[in-house]
Amino acid sequence: MQRRNFMKMAGALAATQALTSASAALTPPVLAASKKEIYEWRIYTLAGEGAPLDSFFGKVLFPAYHRKKIVTGAFKPYRLKEDEKDRRHVLFIYPDIATCHRVKQELWSDSIFREAAQPYFDATAPAPVYSHFESYLSEAFDRIPAYRKPDNERTLLEIRIYQSPNEEANQRKVKMFNTDEIAIFDQVGINSVLYGEILAGPLMPALMYLTWYKNEDARSAAWKQFGEHPDWMRIKSLPEYAYTATNNQSIFLLPMSYSEI
Repeated sequence: MQRRNFMKMAGALAATQALTSASAALTPPVLAASKKEIYEWRIYTLAGEGAPLDSFFGKVLFPAYHRKKIVTGAFKPYRLKEDEKDRRHVLFIYPDIATCHRVKQELWSDSIFREAAQPYFDATAPAPVYSHFESYLSEAFDRIPAYRKPDNERTLLEIRIYQSPNEEANQRKVKMFNTDEIAIFDQVGINSVLYGEILAGPLMPALMYLTWYKNEDARSAAWKQFGEHPDWMRIKSLPEYAYTATNNQSIFLLPMSYSEI
């Protein structure tokens, strides 16, 4: 009798251990909280003059974000091409994805914001000041997990968007920046602000980053040095970085007076 009871208990214990092991294999590990910033970019295509939207951003929307300790940036095209529509590039910097979600939820219950914003909403519903906006959500790179604030002397900023042929190639392009490319930028005067792997947006898979310069001449000199740098000459043809970017879009910007970046 004792032996039969012992065998039953042993069998039950073995079954429990097997179920526990199977459950552990199926349950993903708990990951440490990310210390990398989250960047939300919005690109507004204006329907007319930009003054009403600039006033709303500078006097209403950005102050609401500032009360929640969120850094904001705003930019316009450095130079408009003929027949090109004016745009506003807006940036929100969140410490993490949870804060991003919380702030977006809290904004609409912020009575100060709602009261200040309602005249703008009432005026622009029948007469829109922009036709639409595109939105990108990205996560900072490991090498620069938090943005670097530009000098006040900055007069030219540049967004670059690198599209990749597939997700694996995009990961290799991110690695290329983390391992080598940003270090070269730092040496030649391509002044980094932030880098982000795009999590959601109209162009994917892709990454985007922001740099700044004192003027156009400084930018041209920096990129010339980059193109001639021995480390760039070494890495640009490495097989592990082959076919990582199929399209490279560059956008030159000017900071708005109400921009923190």
